[in-house]
Amino acid sequence: MLATRIEKFKAVSLFSGCGGLDLGITQAGFDVLACVELDPYACETLRANINRIQSKTVVVEQDISKLNPHALMQDLGLKAGKLDLLCGGPPCQAFSQIGKRNSLNDDRGMLLFEMLRFAEVFRPKAIMIEQVKGLLNAPDELGKAGGVFEQLLTGLEGIGYVPKWKIINAAEYGVPQLRQRVFIVATPKPNNFQFPLATNSEEKIDGKGLFALNPYKTVGEVITDLPKPLPINGTIPENSHLDVTPAGDRFRINGVGEGSHLAREMHLPIEQRKSLTKKDTTKFKRLSRTQASNTLRCGEIFFHPIENRYLTPREYMRIHGYPDDYVLKGPIRGRSGRVRFLDQHRQVANSVPPPVAKSIAVAILEALEKKLSHATNF
Repeated sequence: MLATRIEKFKAVSLFSGCGGLDLGITQAGFDVLACVELDPYACETLRANINRIQSKTVVVEQDISKLNPHALMQDLGLKAGKLDLLCGGPPCQAFSQIGKRNSLNDDRGMLLFEMLRFAEVFRPKAIMIEQVKGLLNAPDELGKAGGVFEQLLTGLEGIGYVPKWKIINAAEYGVPQLRQRVFIVATPKPNNFQFPLATNSEEKIDGKGLFALNPYKTVGEVITDLPKPLPINGTIPENSHLDVTPAGDRFRINGVGEGSHLAREMHLPIEQRKSLTKKDTTKFKRLSRTQASNTLRCGEIFFHPIENRYLTPREYMRIHGYPDDYVLKGPIRGRSGRVRFLDQHRQVANSVPPPVAKSIAVAILEALEKKLSHATNF
């Protein structure tokens, strides 16, 4: 059981995005002192939610590679070793299995090691890093498979931390989405952190037993009570429940069965299927009300299970585990348009599902409390 303290455990978030990780660790009991993020629309989202709950969290809108960790630590009134948690989800495109996978040859890949640069200065009691599974076998500069991950672990050990890592499926923690990401949690010796046990499983486990798990949450459980989304009228509603589907895409998704994708529907005319191949399993993909969603993606938006339209940002948020009082800012990109910075769908897809972040953060708190309790007993 967590001990109560007058002062909350303190955290700093790097690569904060729209705040999914920050929300989860806040729900767990951390006080987030600062969020560091470069994207202006994601920063708008962070500020909107911080202002709504009257938090004192500072949003640092800056390129992290140009940010001085000593200066940030001083601005936050901290000294080395006094921060409880440093966390972040660096950009994953360099390691993603659906991207070009340029690894460290991509400038975004090098951002992963900013976590080490800040950790070496702040000396936090715990570090949490989230990344795509592709990090585990991403090649280093010499082409060695898994070399990047090895460099990261070696770097953590080199500054006095003991890393533990695990591939986490969000669906196993109450999120209706089959999203697998690797989480790394590191602390100084001894690392008594243990990853939280799953609360949900693909198959319903009978049971009255001690370790009975709930089945995966489904898309239908979280979106079917929402009203019809608003059509495009020049304004974005506060709840981001806006339908941006162009007429051409309504035509193409018509006739695709629930849980299916357009390339599979060979009975539909070629004018509708066009140049799609059997490999295009996520393009013009309908979700199913009775299953968990595929991993939400930035480039392609999934379609509603039974309506001829794309899912709205609010429906994306429901599938990602955000509460309804969490708001998004920035544009909602039409499928034929381009937005320089992160539109609302991409903000959600890029973020850590808050329930997953909360579960891991609670386990980190338990580990920190054990160390604190042990230290005070001597």
